[in-house]
Amino acid sequence: MCKKLFMALVLSCLAGEVATAQTTPQERLVRSRAVEAVIWGMPVVNYDLMLQEMLTKTPGKVNQVIYWGKPLDWKNQTLTPNPDTLYLMTFLNTKDVGPIVIEIPPADANGSLNANIVNVWQEPLEDGGLLGVDKGAGVKLVMLPPDYKGQVPAGYEALQPNTWGSYALIRSNLRSHAEADVAKSIAYARQLKVYPLSQASNPPATVFTDVKDILFDTTIRYDESFFVNLDRMVQSEPWLGRDRAMIDQLRSIGIEKGKPFAPDTKMKQVLKDSIADAHAWMAAKYDAAPPVFFEGTHWTFPTHPEMLKGASESFEGANDYPVDWRGITYHYAYIGIKRLGAGQFYIINIKDKDGADYEGAKTYHLRVAADVPIEQYWSLTAYDRDTHALIKNVDRASRASNNPEVKKNADGTVDLYLGARPPAGQESNWIPTDPARKFELMFRLYGPKKEFFDKVWKLPDVEKIAAQ
Repeated sequence: MCKKLFMALVLSCLAGEVATAQTTPQERLVRSRAVEAVIWGMPVVNYDLMLQEMLTKTPGKVNQVIYWGKPLDWKNQTLTPNPDTLYLMTFLNTKDVGPIVIEIPPADANGSLNANIVNVWQEPLEDGGLLGVDKGAGVKLVMLPPDYKGQVPAGYEALQPNTWGSYALIRSNLRSHAEADVAKSIAYARQLKVYPLSQASNPPATVFTDVKDILFDTTIRYDESFFVNLDRMVQSEPWLGRDRAMIDQLRSIGIEKGKPFAPDTKMKQVLKDSIADAHAWMAAKYDAAPPVFFEGTHWTFPTHPEMLKGASESFEGANDYPVDWRGITYHYAYIGIKRLGAGQFYIINIKDKDGADYEGAKTYHLRVAADVPIEQYWSLTAYDRDTHALIKNVDRASRASNNPEVKKNADGTVDLYLGARPPAGQESNWIPTDPARKFELMFRLYGPKKEFFDKVWKLPDVEKIAAQ
């Protein structure tokens, strides 16, 4: 067996050498530039996939609001979403209507919001809501066109994305998953207003569309269509100064502002091969994982600290531009957070205590230590390891501290279980998995306290347990 494997590897290497010898320097350059285009363009394609899904699958439109009128289930196939809150999205574009206002209502006894606003590159612009810039007092954020030179009226907080498009992900916090609390959370969230600044004296009613029953799939397409999305964004958005070095890079693969993208058969094959290379590279880097958050465990930062630093500086650092880690991050997640750690923080886990991948056919256990240092709630969510979306065809994807079904132990700890079937008597604390697929985990903390970052409190590793 070892001899056969060795020979197979030798033949594979020889085949690779022959293939390389048969390609010209120009062909190799084009392929490498296509790989770089995927990594560089991942966040804007990620954004466009969400925008196109809204425009083609729902009645929602730009400068309106779509929302999920219940906690998310698997029909929401966005990347690593939170199924323990209510989601609202608004895609904005100032090109035709000028500055646009997002008016976030004050938090009160009926509800509160956590909002994150980004440009089309998912560069964080501002956070709003209970733990955002307004700290729950409410705020009128106004998105300015990239070339805007006019005055901003008093009472508005100006944001200039440097792109025509921008995006806000808004979470309406849930007291619990009970129907009455969900209804109250929806009613509160619908106080949100989106309108052109030119109509601020008499704002039109904001249009809300409930998309809770629509299959909303924005997982990354690792095929030639990726470049169609990328071309659409190049055509519709201005170049940012820091990205002008990509103009010639993209031209070499057929993407050029003002010209149609029409790859021939040969180029389509190059693009297909290149996106497979980019996907394999990003998946391998992700599998190696960002740095560990809790020493001695497999819980890691949500992304590499270089990416966190770059995002906090609007990617304008004097000596860094973490394009690689940005691409890796946006192949498994979306949205940028201006003050990560103030309103929310996440840690990721893709390996069990023994360093093995999570397999949906096996059963796992996590004991959440008592007194989680949070102001709002914590949750544990399982995602499909390959798509980074909620596991399809399961009736729930998470367990959270704001869900009264979850049982606590006498000492305040909480035992959670993951697997295709729940251990006896543990149905309320069980997260189902697909026995045919691998999965990954994210632990969320909303309103994390200093003790969490000081590592006074620690989340242990997840352990595989014997079959029941």
